[in-house]
Amino acid sequence: MTTESPKSATKAQLDALLLKLPGVSARTINGLDAYFVSDKMFACISGSGVGLRLPAATATELHFSRDHVSAFQPGGIAATREWIQITRADATDYVKDMELFQAALDFVKAARSR
Repeated sequence: MTTESPKSATKAQLDALLLKLPGVSARTINGLDAYFVSDKMFACISGSGVGLRLPAATATELHFSRDHVSAFQPGGIAATREWIQITRADATDYVKDMELFQAALDFVKAARSR
């Protein structure tokens, strides 16, 4: 049995999944473990889940179609419509969401700087 906390298990699992993708880096920002591409954040660990930035229409559709997806509210503050939170009881299940992680990476990478 491991003494690893849920957050550290999630970080270890996401590091293994995301840091092998081209151009992805990790760093801590405002107390959140976050993942970046082209120096823009596309995912971060917050509370018991992982926040992802996706097109607003995709985020809205996911809210209604998947039971493990909810609004992203880091620190209890509502984020924009482009952010969702995926919460998995077992960190190893995040591998099932790789298409969403890739979609978030592609969306953020293609977004123009503001």
